[in-house]
Amino acid sequence: MFHTRSATQNEVEFVSIEDLVPQDHLLRKIDQYIDFSFILDRVRPYYSEDNGRPSLDPLVLFKMMFIGYFYGIRSERQLEKEIQMNIAYRWFLGLRLSDSVPHHSTISWNRRTRFKGTDIFQEIFDEIVLQATSHRMVGGRALFTDSTHLKADANKHKFTKETVEVETRDYIEDLDQAIEEDRNKNGKKPLKERKEVKKTKEIRKSTTDPDCGFMSRDHKQEMFCYLDHRTTDMKFNIITDAFVTPGNVHDSVPYLSRLDRQRERFDFQVEAVALDSGYLTNPICKGISDRLIFGVIAHRRYQPTKSLFPKWKFTYQSENDQYICPNGEVLTYRTTTRGGYREYKSDSQKCKECPLLDQCTRSKNHQKVVTRHVWEEHKEKVRLNRLSKSGKQLYKFRKEKVERSFADSKELHGLRYCRLRGIENVSEQVLLTAACQNMKKIATHLARLGWVCGSLFSKNNSFSKRNLSK
Repeated sequence: MFHTRSATQNEVEFVSIEDLVPQDHLLRKIDQYIDFSFILDRVRPYYSEDNGRPSLDPLVLFKMMFIGYFYGIRSERQLEKEIQMNIAYRWFLGLRLSDSVPHHSTISWNRRTRFKGTDIFQEIFDEIVLQATSHRMVGGRALFTDSTHLKADANKHKFTKETVEVETRDYIEDLDQAIEEDRNKNGKKPLKERKEVKKTKEIRKSTTDPDCGFMSRDHKQEMFCYLDHRTTDMKFNIITDAFVTPGNVHDSVPYLSRLDRQRERFDFQVEAVALDSGYLTNPICKGISDRLIFGVIAHRRYQPTKSLFPKWKFTYQSENDQYICPNGEVLTYRTTTRGGYREYKSDSQKCKECPLLDQCTRSKNHQKVVTRHVWEEHKEKVRLNRLSKSGKQLYKFRKEKVERSFADSKELHGLRYCRLRGIENVSEQVLLTAACQNMKKIATHLARLGWVCGSLFSKNNSFSKRNLSK
């Protein structure tokens, strides 16, 4: 039977906002299982105790921001409108249906003034990781690290070219010491003291966002961007570290320092790590080995000179410290360079008559030179780890862990682009996005665990009641 409804928008009803929010709503789970009380203690030093007007409740301010990151609402103006209309958002913030929603400028004002230059967002992220650890959702034994680019809010055609100094790497002192020890071991004179010559390079600097970096990689779009360096845990894929650098910083540069931070901050007993091929450098392999960590790093395919033998065709004999060429001839040690590479050279007279000369070298003196870094044994150890059965199993999880985490951030939480400009603001976006991802995992896991336990309890109860009735 045909039927229509009359307009009821103007009717007055007495309703409870508690009854309007579904019991299985995500925000209900988060409110139940995540303890937000720590925020008040963290932000109290940034507020005046006895001066000025009463502030907006800090919990409401941060919960508004969390809602934006939970649901990928990239605009604070839009966030204000969504909260006005969404009953679940109001319930999560503790607002009645008739309460006015805090203005969107409150969030930006606190970012620009009250929390500028502070570590509040890092502290919030760390606290959520600690809560996950307390629920036994973080093992801290096997970690996966990678980086992804976040497109900056900057036009790639608007830039200036600047010459900047190349930063000295943290490992340079250790490398110099290793070179000196290696030369002494092989009876070579110490190298002359390195002159303080500052290396420079020319970079593109955006006129829109000077903090970002220009990324130019093979098979990727050129753009101004930031890099989100992220680490996830093996157990429940909880994000344990999120760190932002300009897009022109290599993946391997901040890795060891961020690994050490996690070990110190969360007391992780790291036993194994799995990394992409961008981290396959001698300093990282040595750093992992020195920390007694089982490292698995993807193989990087080097392109040798066309039609010439690749380096792996030359076999290294550690007991004699020499290389054997494909024709069975010996390449002996000659020197260790300032860059940390040992040089092994062949006998040019024997190479002249070698039938494989055309596939070995094109040098005019018919001499083959093979280099080996002073820390090369650590890279070879990582290579053996990758080829082992346990190493293959560990590396398979990498795409399911850290790669999946990046995919969720970009598809569900609006992290594909930077909403704001400046590395401090981008760090806020990255840290709060990662914190919200962790909150969702904690809440959904504990809710599921509580449902299973509740079901088992009800079944046991009914079983005992049947026994009693008998």
